[in-house]
Amino acid sequence: MPVEILTVPCRSDNYAFLIHNSETDETALVDAPEAAPIITALEGKGWSLNTILITHHHDDHIDGVAALKSKYGCVIVGAATDAHRLPPLDMEVAEGDPLSVAGHSVEVIDVSGHTVGHIAFYIPDANAVFTADSLMALGCGRLFEGDAPMMWKSLSKLAALPKETVVCSGHEYTAANARFALTVDPANEALQKRAAAITEARAAGNPTVPSFLSDELATNPFLRPADPAIRSNLGMEGASDTEVFAEIRSRKDRF
Repeated sequence: MPVEILTVPCRSDNYAFLIHNSETDETALVDAPEAAPIITALEGKGWSLNTILITHHHDDHIDGVAALKSKYGCVIVGAATDAHRLPPLDMEVAEGDPLSVAGHSVEVIDVSGHTVGHIAFYIPDANAVFTADSLMALGCGRLFEGDAPMMWKSLSKLAALPKETVVCSGHEYTAANARFALTVDPANEALQKRAAAITEARAAGNPTVPSFLSDELATNPFLRPADPAIRSNLGMEGASDTEVFAEIRSRKDRF
């Protein structure tokens, strides 16, 4: 079925995503950092809103839910394990649960780490995964509630998706992530080229999200703890992937 994904900038650096099926005229939203720009985007397209998919409980991903629910009467979907701290849910889901949104089958993936109960939504028909603050462009979310083994397990699930998958993440953090990535993987030519392109895009006021999973696999150090060059740069040639990931995350926290 035909699908259109619209990236909606919100707040200072958040992104929400509208998913529209032109055959059924249904529209879903992933996360609602604030209502106004999402309403503007919907009205500009002449779309209504049928469903909101919530990835996790942080305010900058749910602040607009109540206003959108009031305006559109949409169905609110979120993680069952996070329901106690999300806006009232019409549907609670967990990894592996069947879900259909805007005429498309959606796979729910537990990507706990940034928070416990964070979920991602993978839509094979749209060739897209909505990762919010788990896998990000050239980065990953800070570990506020989970730990490194938990996050590495989550990122490994996302890394196993088809390489052509479009990664729709939740923030415009890519320029800072690129500067950090070059400190642990400085000889990576693909990363060097991507960092230059990011600098150019941001100078022109253009977004760097979404990104392709293939690019993340080639340049995102948080997906590359097995890379020999990164291990050598960190002095961790004999460590496990989880240990190397933990060191990269720790260094980014201090960067």
